[in-house]
Parts: sequence; structure tokens; C-alpha cells
Amino acid sequence: MSLSPDRPAGPFEFERDTFAFANELVWQYRFDPASGGTTVSRNHPAPAYSHRCFVVVRSARQFLYHARFDPALPAAETEVYRRLIRQVVSRNPRRRSGDGQRIVIPGYEGLRAFSRAREPLLKAECGGPWQSYFLRSHWRMVFPVWGSQQERMARQLQQRVRQGSAPTVHLFRFPRVTINHGLLLFGIAESERELQFEAYDPNIPAHPVRLIYDRGLRAFRFLPSCYWAGGVVSVIEIFRGRLY
Repeated sequence: MSLSPDRPAGPFEFERDTFAFANELVWQYRFDPASGGTTVSRNHPAPAYSHRCFVVVRSARQFLYHARFDPALPAAETEVYRRLIRQVVSRNPRRRSGDGQRIVIPGYEGLRAFSRAREPLLKAECGGPWQSYFLRSHWRMVFPVWGSQQERMARQLQQRVRQGSAPTVHLFRFPRVTINHGLLLFGIAESERELQFEAYDPNIPAHPVRLIYDRGLRAFRFLPSCYWAGGVVSVIEIFRGRLY
């Protein structure tokens, strides 16, 4: 059941190819628009599934690259799904499997339906918080990020989204780490002024979010959310080359 002939994978679809559950927040954030200040307090009860934003976006991409869901097949036992999940997340997130080498997941039409039905199993098998802490791209945060670099990054991401590659990106601010987060990009709207990337945010599984590149400023802006006040962020692509 693990390998089957396959048709080429289609483009990333938010309602099909994302997890139904969230990477939960340890902190609750309150933003004061007048002062620009932020206050935080711990969420109670403490989240059971947190510090896994990079794990979740990596796993979503691995299912896109290496799995094929077949709702026509009968659902399998838990241990069969455990084995299939482990096979998917052990594969390289940087390149796709060949058309005939995808791992077949029976009984579900996509990752969202699968993760809604098998949430505890996917949470247990996709990876722990340490895989977010020890990420290749974290070394890049300590070096300056210039406008010219962000301009090249925007062009690179623009091309990869157009190609259907579903690039994953690391958003950060340094040295004051007010954000250190991962997204998966899957759509783009272009104008003379900016590029608006449509993204899957593992913290917000209900709907897509936007990451904006301002051509004039040569900078990325991430829009406000429940955990981020909004503003300029540094962006690099991850799960692509040897260094990231």
C-alpha cells in the first residue's frame, strides 16, 4: 500500500493541503496601536502542541511533494497510517518524489481531512519542537539583511510560486527577536508597487495570510495577526539548499 503509480501532483490548495490543527501559541499577545507596545501573558492552560511552526510547514510540503491521497480506498488501521506518515516525513523536503514513487494515503481526499480525523497521530509523528529550534536557517539571523538581498529573495520566491514549488520561508527580526516564524507560500498577486504572497500560516489554519514585498522599500511586510503587530520582517527561503 505504501507506493503506487501516480498522476502528477496539482498545485497547492489551501483547503486540501494544509493541516486542520494549529501550532498553538504559548503566549497571548496584546498590541497597543497608540504606543506601538506589546504586552504578553502565558496562555492557560498551557498548549499541548507548540513551538512547531517550522515542523508543520515542512511536513505540509512533504505531504505535497511525496504523498497521494486516495479517498476511494478504504481507511486503514492506525498502525498503517503511522508507518505511512513516517515514510512521508522521512523524505527530502527539498525535492519532489517521482510521479510513480508517491506514498498513497488511503481513505482521505487530502491532508486537511486526514489531519482532522487523525490529529493525535500526525502531531505525534511529524516531529518535535527541537526540529524547529535546530533549523539550518537560524544561523542567517545574526547577519545583516540588506535591501538588495530581499529584492533577490522576492524575485526568487515569485519565480518559485509561479512554478508551483510551494516555497517555505523563515520570517525573523534580529537582534530583537519579536518574530521567528515559518510560512508556506502558494499564491501571488503582482502590481507595480508590490508582490502579495498568499501563505499558509501554521498558527492560523482557518484561512490564508499575506506576506507583502514592497518594491520601492525593497522590504517584506507581514500583516498583523493574533501574535504579530505587523511590520517589516526579514525573509529567507528554507528547505531548499544545503545551507537552508
